[in-house]
Amino acid sequence: MTTSFAPRIFSGIQPSGGLTLGNYLGALKRFAEYQGKGSETIYCVVDLHAITVWQDPEKLRHNTREVAAAFLASGVDPEVSILFNQSQVAQHAELAWLFNTVARVGWMYRMTQFKDKAGKNSENSSLGLLAYPSLMAADILAYHATAVPVGEDQKQHLELTRDIATKFNHDYNTEFFPITQPLIEGTATRVMSLRDGSKKMSKSDPSDAARINLTDDADAIAQKIRKARTDAEPLPGTMDGLKDRPEARNLVNIFAALTGETADQVLARFEGQGFGAFKPALAEVAVETMAPITAKMTQFMADPAEIDRIMGRGADQAAAIAQPIVERTKEIMGMIRSR
Repeated sequence: MTTSFAPRIFSGIQPSGGLTLGNYLGALKRFAEYQGKGSETIYCVVDLHAITVWQDPEKLRHNTREVAAAFLASGVDPEVSILFNQSQVAQHAELAWLFNTVARVGWMYRMTQFKDKAGKNSENSSLGLLAYPSLMAADILAYHATAVPVGEDQKQHLELTRDIATKFNHDYNTEFFPITQPLIEGTATRVMSLRDGSKKMSKSDPSDAARINLTDDADAIAQKIRKARTDAEPLPGTMDGLKDRPEARNLVNIFAALTGETADQVLARFEGQGFGAFKPALAEVAVETMAPITAKMTQFMADPAEIDRIMGRGADQAAAIAQPIVERTKEIMGMIRSR
């Protein structure tokens, strides 16, 4: 008999500092939109993942609160969703250890993110960096999440989560864990650099002009869009005409994601026009959308005690769901229930 799981969405964001427009359009905006649509929504700041590479403790505390503020400013409602810090729910780390005994070492060495972050001198990387995907699987499966919003660059990690769930269920002749599905949808799920349309918008880019930060004010947002790299060709009527124009395609996708239109609808409006007309319109839309989020983030960051209160309550709610799942996992594996 196939086990039925209640629909539940889970996702998290690392507090590694410097959230961008890409984080908003690819994650935060969508997280808020999933609320109240029939699935329970659980979101967290994944600070345990952040420390797979060394973090300055004070900066980590600041960045953790800043990501929490971004969740809240973007419309994630703690009265509707569960929002918490990963490290405050011990079941994540406990289940990750159990999954370390299920996952295979070869799976971890094949992960693209480990190869990229560890580089050529992987022997000096932390064990946590190698085991990162096992913890991610625990993040998801501690809540029996049935769906996870992921960008293209995170699909491999979700596939590994599915592999761990499948192997656990097979090894113990059970259907205890769901085979979580990816949610990849919408325009601009992968926002690219404003200076190079072939590269993802990133906080680590040496050029601040390559990204729009969630802390940028209206003037900075408008200026970065005006200076974004484009080409001299007019805009076509459909996205097919932007196949070999990555910078133009990126700006059109951003416009569409901000307004809720399709990219083709945007192009239909600007067909035949150049970027002298398009960029000011995009800047206006971006400022209109992003400036209120920046203002709300500033307000939340001015009251860290309130952020901590919200996240602490969310941690209690999350633990209440995760604890029986972890306890049942241990029972299935042959461990005696504590009394």
